[in-house]
Order: sequence, then C-alpha cells, then structure tokens
Amino acid sequence: MLTTLFGKKKLTEEKTANIFVNTLTSVVDNTFEEVRNSIINDPVFEKQPEINTNDSDKLLMIVLASNLKLLSKYFSASEEMLLKGKIIDKFSTVFGLEYDQMKTIISKYSDFCSRVNHPSKNIIYGMSKAIFFKYDLGKYQDDYFSQLNAPNPIFLKRMDSIMENYIWDWNNFFNKYKISPSEDKS
Repeated sequence: MLTTLFGKKKLTEEKTANIFVNTLTSVVDNTFEEVRNSIINDPVFEKQPEINTNDSDKLLMIVLASNLKLLSKYFSASEEMLLKGKIIDKFSTVFGLEYDQMKTIISKYSDFCSRVNHPSKNIIYGMSKAIFFKYDLGKYQDDYFSQLNAPNPIFLKRMDSIMENYIWDWNNFFNKYKISPSEDKS
C-alpha cells in the first residue's frame, strides 16, 4: 500500500546487483542441505549418492548461470549487459577471483546447462539436468538409466519442483523497486 502511495523505491544497478548477489548466495547457502537431502534420499537411486555437505558451489553456479540467462526477458540488451557485468563483478569479489575468471566460470556453467538440456530451452529443466551431471548422480541409478548415463525422468520432475524456487522473481522485484541508472559521482 505504501508503495502505491509514495511510488516505488529507486535502486541503482549497483544496489540491484548487490541485492541479487546477496540473496542468491544466501538462499543457496541456507537451502543446500535440504537440496542435498532431497537428492541423497530420492528413491530413484539404488545407492545413496555421495554429495559433500559443503559442495554448494555447483548449485550456486547453476542457479547463477540460469538466472543470468533470464535477464534478457526483463531488460533491454544494454541494461542486461550492465547489470550482468555488475553481478559478475560482485560474484568475483565473493569468490576472490578476477572478473575475467568469474566470467569464464559462469560462461562454462551456462554452456554446460545449455548442452545437457539440448534441444529443450526450458531453463528449470536445464538446471535439474545440470544438477544431475555436476553431482555425478548417474552411477547411483538402476542399471538401465546408469548405462544410458541419463537422468531418470522421475528424478528430474522432482528436481524441477525444487529448482523453480531458485528462479529470481523479477516481476515481484519490479513491483517494489524501480531501477535507475547509477549516478556519476565525478
């Protein structure tokens, strides 16, 4: 209600990138154990998958790369490029890497998600498949799917319902905030 009375709060691209990075990082850190438990206890696996309790970086990179792919749905090409650059810069700081190193890692994850998802363009389905392959889950399945090195569709369906929760809700964000260009402080 107050938003409609006083307008939306204005955020710079810099602050938007901060919110995006901090929220994604926090959400993955706070939910990885639940995702891990869902995977290792999934009945499609004949043997319990071995996923280290501190191996959340793969999930974070899959979530990040997938959400960056979706920016083009909500932003013009120039806005997308600017925001993506700021997000990558902030993630490079989080991981203690150079910008170009972080950009390369994200690009590799993005390419990987697209490759394992081909020919589908469904981002969530791609995230689920990337989880399957990045955590090397094929060897824990029954012989049929293990020999195919393909995820059991039942597992993918369950992962899809989990991965949906990691898609950034830009529509909700835009209901609360208006992104304005960063002010030049020279």
